[in-house]
Amino acid sequence: MTRLSTGGRSRTRAGAWLAVAGLALTLTSSSPAGADVADTRLEDAIDRILEDERLDGAAAGVVVQDAESGAVLYEHRPDSRLMPASNTKLPTSAAAMALLGPDHRFRTDVLSEGERRGRELRGDLYLRGTGDPTVLAEDYDRLAAEIAASGVKRVTGDLVADDTRFDEQRLGRSWAADDESAYYSSQISPLTVAPDTDYDAGTVLVEAAPGAGPGDEPEVTVTPPNDYVTIDVGGTTVAEGERDTLSIEREHGGNTIVVDGDIPVGANPTLSWTSVWEPTGYAAAVFSDALAEHGVRVSGGTRLGEATPEGATVLAVHDSMRLENLLVPFMKLSNNNHAEVLTKTIGYEATGSGSWRAGLEAVEKYLKKEDVETGTVRQVDGSGLSRMNVFPAEELAQLLVSVRDAPWFDAWHDSLPVACEKDRMVGGTLRSRMCGTPAASNAHAKTGSLTGASGLSGYVTDADGRELVFSILTNNHLASSVKSIEDAIVVTLASHGRDGTKTVSPRSVRTGAPGGELECSWLKPRRC
Repeated sequence: MTRLSTGGRSRTRAGAWLAVAGLALTLTSSSPAGADVADTRLEDAIDRILEDERLDGAAAGVVVQDAESGAVLYEHRPDSRLMPASNTKLPTSAAAMALLGPDHRFRTDVLSEGERRGRELRGDLYLRGTGDPTVLAEDYDRLAAEIAASGVKRVTGDLVADDTRFDEQRLGRSWAADDESAYYSSQISPLTVAPDTDYDAGTVLVEAAPGAGPGDEPEVTVTPPNDYVTIDVGGTTVAEGERDTLSIEREHGGNTIVVDGDIPVGANPTLSWTSVWEPTGYAAAVFSDALAEHGVRVSGGTRLGEATPEGATVLAVHDSMRLENLLVPFMKLSNNNHAEVLTKTIGYEATGSGSWRAGLEAVEKYLKKEDVETGTVRQVDGSGLSRMNVFPAEELAQLLVSVRDAPWFDAWHDSLPVACEKDRMVGGTLRSRMCGTPAASNAHAKTGSLTGASGLSGYVTDADGRELVFSILTNNHLASSVKSIEDAIVVTLASHGRDGTKTVSPRSVRTGAPGGELECSWLKPRRC
């Protein structure tokens, strides 16, 4: 899309000042110059949707563009700087594809500089990570099996966990303290473990089931099994039909997970994906257990945070899936940990520093190349969990238009959640939204939710087969959810064509969204 330079500012939007033959001309209409009648109907329809009482006193930024030409078809406060929540993952993921490449893989390896004497390895054993958020306990088991298969039965030194690829900052800027034990706020380390194939890195799955009868302790299991976390069971099984108040939460600053409250006989187990404190130690503990299971005894202890010596011999290797495949669980399920790992990895590849600062500077440079006006943007993490992030809707829309000619665009576009596609790895956070409408199986978009902030940005094809780009950001609303307002706009776009625009009421669109504070996929077990 061409931007028009006007005395140090650039605009393509209605209401901008244009320099024409040295004279200032103001466009007084909210419509782009030359808009046709059908687009005027579209504008009227979206304006009516935005009059919903749930947005009284709130701020909304909305931009709709023709995806091919970039022509602006609708805008409402396009330059307002609003919290994008998980719409922040759009620039992060696009930058990752552009700067790391769709074939990028994370490597986890086991090394030693020790001398081999028969079945004895004299020296330390190094477990080195580069950020793979998809490593499972079974992958560490395979690494341990390789060491055992090579004939090693004893390591005379220590097990050393090398997490030096990233800096030591584990939590993002201004992340909420009361989210600390939640899996969507897990700590960021280049060495970690995921308990499941959603790849919730840096967490354990704790399951608490009722005991056999009233007065019994709940029966607690941890996945993967490990001694790195300590379970403090203070809960009680109560009579069938009584209130279920069981809670599972990790104490600050350590790995004691407290199970407290009541769970009735016959109740469904309470499940909690709980973040660990210091995932490097968690990975080392799981790998150490795997070594022992395969008959490899490490005589020393475990050391964390030391670099592998130059020239160490590689003994075993695990490679992650390709980045374009990782995008699916990342974007479909809005995985915060994946976003931050990619941000730090971008920083490392760009400057040799695996830090948020280096990664975000590289993301910003990439966005400038895509003609995003980064002077209007503040991005402090990769996921959107921070409430310090601000993006105008017009800049997210600009990115969505600009990346369409990238060689990796198809894979990136396919990673976006798809409205009303029931498979979680297709529909993702939109799997229950816009069903029974022209947007179903049509709209591909990234969702975003924080308390008082919501976003939906992506692509939809209208009734005439024209692809549209949209970005919808709302902030400071008191309603628990404004998802049906977003959905009504997208359904309106999907039904828009030369023959007219169907007026859609937000309250007539089934969103399937459980509330406005968190992504539906963040609420486990799944409620969407």
